[in-house]
Amino acid sequence: MVAMNQSQPNTTDSSSREFVKQSSLYQEFLAEREEVLRHKWLESERLGHDIGFERALLDWIRKHRESWRVARRSTPSSGNGGAASIQYSTGSFKIAGNSK
Repeated sequence: MVAMNQSQPNTTDSSSREFVKQSSLYQEFLAEREEVLRHKWLESERLGHDIGFERALLDWIRKHRESWRVARRSTPSSGNGGAASIQYSTGSFKIAGNSK
């Protein structure tokens, strides 16, 4: 087993992490994750109980992912990575601040 020198930080690892954080693939992952979490919250509120991340993820992929990606790609970047705001059907409840 080779012992690594703990006193010297590995600059390659640090720069690799920064590269990953700045990559468009990672940014897309973060944006999708945010949308899934939003969907989880909306569906959990609608159903009256926490539906869990996995169910929310699968439901969001099936119902919203394609249109979200199309809208995201067609929206010019405005400092938020080109994030698009997608309107979800809220069913019979209203989101606070929604005037409709």
